[in-house]
Amino acid sequence: MRAEIISVGTELLLGQVVNTNSAYIAKKLASLSIEVYHHITVGDNAERIKEAIEAAESRSDMIILSGGLGPTEDDITKQVLSEYLDVELVLHEDTQNKIITYHKNSDFEMPKNNQLQALMLMGAVPLLNDTGLAVGSFLEKGDHSYIILPGPPDELEPMVENHLTQVIVDNILDEQKLVSRIIRLFGLTESQLALKLEKVIQNQMNPTIAIYAEGGELTIRITAKGQSEEECDKMINKVEKAINKEVKEFVFGYGEKNLSDVIKDILIEQEKKITAAESLTGGAFLSSISSDLAAGSIFDGGIVTYSSDHKHKTLGISQKVIDNFGVVSPECAIEMAERVRDMFEADIAVSLTGVAGPSALEGNIPGTVWIGIALNESKSFAKHYHFAYKRNKNRRLAVQNALDLVRRVLLDMPISKRIYCDEENL
Repeated sequence: MRAEIISVGTELLLGQVVNTNSAYIAKKLASLSIEVYHHITVGDNAERIKEAIEAAESRSDMIILSGGLGPTEDDITKQVLSEYLDVELVLHEDTQNKIITYHKNSDFEMPKNNQLQALMLMGAVPLLNDTGLAVGSFLEKGDHSYIILPGPPDELEPMVENHLTQVIVDNILDEQKLVSRIIRLFGLTESQLALKLEKVIQNQMNPTIAIYAEGGELTIRITAKGQSEEECDKMINKVEKAINKEVKEFVFGYGEKNLSDVIKDILIEQEKKITAAESLTGGAFLSSISSDLAAGSIFDGGIVTYSSDHKHKTLGISQKVIDNFGVVSPECAIEMAERVRDMFEADIAVSLTGVAGPSALEGNIPGTVWIGIALNESKSFAKHYHFAYKRNKNRRLAVQNALDLVRRVLLDMPISKRIYCDEENL
């Protein structure tokens, strides 16, 4: 099956709003083994929207329109599709009641146009809006399926995730089962991963394999189609085995959990506490660890020290280390980790020191980072990294690599190029 995405909105054409919806929808459709061959963006103009729909029908089986479902005069998507298909718009009562209740509870007077958000194509399957007011639609007519989605991503994504996906499975996929498995990785670039899995991907039609990169982490989605979930799982297991043969050491988890979530799970399982001393990352590592309710069982506190003066006065780094080696050094990273470990009586401590940019520091170019690790039961060490020249990207990559280093330490995995320092030199 081929699909086409039509994004409606003059603000998209003018660059006033970045179109993230097309990428999200295409990714979701790929997980359902539905190929997207075209993305089109069109302004709030009835004739041009009709032209886009007509072109899409000539080359695609499924047409998805996003945007233009609001209550203002330029929100015309469903009205245009209704006229184009000669299908009447009807009121979806549950959505109308939701709109009325929303305005009553908000003490806002409801404009008459707001009821436009409750209209949907007659005979369509309603797609409920969990986070907004405009109802979506799924309609099959002739040889095509037509889907209408809201424009705001925080409305569109829950609608796709919670409602549209199941509607597509129930109505389009020939009653076959569709099973997906998500594998999460860190430590490779997207191109490196694609190269390592080139032969695995080339040989696959069912299951399909899709690779995504987001925020430094990588995702592999394996999707199988079969007569039963058991059949799909067997096919996925075979492909996963081939993938693990190539990249197992970089796999940190499954599903929607990111790297910090996995680290917290491991710490809870091992009943260990973590702390950190941060310089260039300014508390970002500590924030990633303390971002959910379970943090209290694994984290008592940490420290952020930007200046050399406070590294000495507050954290207790010896002036000798600062004077002889500088703050961007393995010696400083190790001592930072050891001092904060002792300060908070943690099982494992992390330090992050380096040059985020844009300027150099102590002769080190931007992107130079040292991450230190101190444990109670083994010798402390530091590891050197070099990223790029973009400050915020360097900070993010430093945090993610620190998390991955913690994962490898806790799971007793190999770690290359550790740097140890003799105590008499500190």
